[in-house]
Amino acid sequence: MVDCSYCGTELKPGTGSIFVKKDGNAVFFCSRKCRTNMLKLKRSPRKWAKEKEKHKKKK
Repeated sequence: MVDCSYCGTELKPGTGSIFVKKDGNAVFFCSRKCRTNMLKLKRSPRKWAKEKEKHKKKK
């Protein structure tokens, strides 16, 4: 299993998507939302992960 490069969730085999950069590095995403936030909107994955953890702790 691999982790999403943006939010850090584990991806089950056969799910998610892979983006290969020009330099050959592979970036894995669990959803379109994560891919858009990282590649198109250039948002920081660290901030997203912190907010997601806070939300999980509240439940």
